[in-house]
Amino acid sequence: MRNHKLTIYPFTAIVGQEKMKKALILNAINPKVGGVLIRGEKGTAKSTAVRALANLLPEIEVVEGCKFRCNPHDTNTMCEECLERVKLGTLKISFEKMKVVDLPVSATEDRVVGTLDIEHAIKKGEKRFEPGVLAHAHRGILYVDEINLLDDHLVDVLLDSAAMGVNTVEREGISFSHPANFVLVGTMNPEEGELRPQLLDRFGLCVDIKGIMDVARRVELIKYRLSYENDPEAFAADWQATESELCGQILLAQKLLSEVRISDDMLELISQICVDMGVDGHRADITMMKTSITLAAFNGRTEVLEEDVKEAAELVLPHRMRRKPFDNPSDKQDKLNESLEKQREKQKQKEKEKEKNKSKPQKKEHNEHSEKAQAQPEDQKSDSSQDSTREQPDASSETIFATGESYQIKQLSPDFRRNKRKGSGRRSKTLTKSKQGRYIKSKIPEEKTTDLAFDATLRAAAPYQLIREKNGNSITIHDSDFRKKIREKKIGNLVLFIVDASGSMGAQQRMVASKGAVLSMLMDAYQKRDKVGLIAFKGAGAELVLPPTSSVEMAQKYLEELPTGGKTPLSHGLMKGYETIQAELRRDPDTCPFMVLISDGRANVSMNGESPIQETKTIASMFRKECIQSAVIDTESSMIKFGLAQEISSALGARYLALENLKADSIIEAVRSSTPFNL
Repeated sequence: MRNHKLTIYPFTAIVGQEKMKKALILNAINPKVGGVLIRGEKGTAKSTAVRALANLLPEIEVVEGCKFRCNPHDTNTMCEECLERVKLGTLKISFEKMKVVDLPVSATEDRVVGTLDIEHAIKKGEKRFEPGVLAHAHRGILYVDEINLLDDHLVDVLLDSAAMGVNTVEREGISFSHPANFVLVGTMNPEEGELRPQLLDRFGLCVDIKGIMDVARRVELIKYRLSYENDPEAFAADWQATESELCGQILLAQKLLSEVRISDDMLELISQICVDMGVDGHRADITMMKTSITLAAFNGRTEVLEEDVKEAAELVLPHRMRRKPFDNPSDKQDKLNESLEKQREKQKQKEKEKEKNKSKPQKKEHNEHSEKAQAQPEDQKSDSSQDSTREQPDASSETIFATGESYQIKQLSPDFRRNKRKGSGRRSKTLTKSKQGRYIKSKIPEEKTTDLAFDATLRAAAPYQLIREKNGNSITIHDSDFRKKIREKKIGNLVLFIVDASGSMGAQQRMVASKGAVLSMLMDAYQKRDKVGLIAFKGAGAELVLPPTSSVEMAQKYLEELPTGGKTPLSHGLMKGYETIQAELRRDPDTCPFMVLISDGRANVSMNGESPIQETKTIASMFRKECIQSAVIDTESSMIKFGLAQEISSALGARYLALENLKADSIIEAVRSSTPFNL
């Protein structure tokens, strides 16, 4: 049988996605750029581009037999074994292709960083290291698909290693370091949840991609793919010339990189843009500088031009400008373009001033800014006036109310959760079988364990060392001495909002206040890595507006667009919430659900013809029976109060808050006291 060698799809044959390809090339030229995060739709050639780039680049020189593929010409980054080979004069050189190492979302910390053989250390007194993903990725590309679903502490490890070029493993007082210099490429779909801003900032570059909308280009893409699948080798041969040309350009840029110079004017431009964009810290300035220099080298120049800075800004800044969880990224992109244009005009003006040595343009510019500043309050006043005169709708019409002001949420300090649950997050503590948790104590294992508590095992064995045979060992350990680590970690909750969107919520801006409170909860859920869901009930039924998701920004979007009007089918809303939670528990038994009902309790539509209020209480008792924790926010604000929401709260076994206490802090306190931390 003929042995078919796998032929990689050519990098230069990828149709479109120019920004993504440019970002990957820049990291190949200069790994100090800091990796790239690719955000966007599935099926847009992300993994294809990464593997194609690695295949495009020439083979690299490595130390023969080295498990870390050390550079034979760089003793500063060599592992201990290679340094010993240098001393003995036994170092040999071989050639290998650049690797693309995949990191699965389910990877444990030991799988990522590697492990130390504790048993070998006890018996021989020597360190033996079993390499992990970071070791295999050295001098290659580490590809992490769906990096936003990876546990935060693993992302921290990846980014630290990528920045330092070294991975250090410490276990039970034994430490081992090895080189880990790689290009980190992460991909994610923003609809499945965002990375924390602190982690986003650690990626050097970021590109947002989507499918090609031009029909002709899509047809071209299909034809290329068909041609490749029919005869991969012939297709690759057709693109060999362009592949070689791009490879030569990359190699030339690598050699030219050290000769590129950047002027003070360009550095000032970089810093001013970062100030205008309001980015935190100074990593953006430094990364922009490195990217600009790399772009100049790629374009065959030894001097950084304004066009290099502009292109660098489009790759470096977008993911760093989102200072709040729910800022609109498109608005930030417009602001970036405006800032670039403003800086360009400012530079031209500066050059004219040097030539003419006149101060008049400066005064004029100052006056323009003053006039603009004076005009702004009038515009705001006009907008405010329009909002204040907006008519309140009646119960039969539908209106989309604005979202009220959100509030800063205090940090939660939940009690320790006893049950062992899987998952990740930052809210509730739980015991875990995973090695990703924090070691808190030890116990005797019921079966063989791979998570040995070394310190506790030694303490258990110590009293018997005088009567045990050593057989040449420093210490003798029996099976009865083994102790297993007990670990804890934090996980998120499922927060399901059931919102009354009936016409009565339009009175006295109650829907505005309710949306503001829900937005505050969403911001807290964003920070704690919770899943959220949104159910709205009005008219004749209830709708699952947003199924449980990690993307709280999607919830915020649907919340803003939520219309108000019609009758109050409260029982429909509760039943939809109960069914949603049960479905989520069947799908993932480790789910920790918490329901928040926002309503005045005046149900006037039933499901089965019985009393709407009684039907609602019956369904509410189902939540209590299933131990589903909840809170009720009573929006009733009339002079005569019926207390229906309080009755429903009692049926639910929920924490009750009245309308006059409807503030974000109050709702958060309800969650604090009601979230099932001790199930």
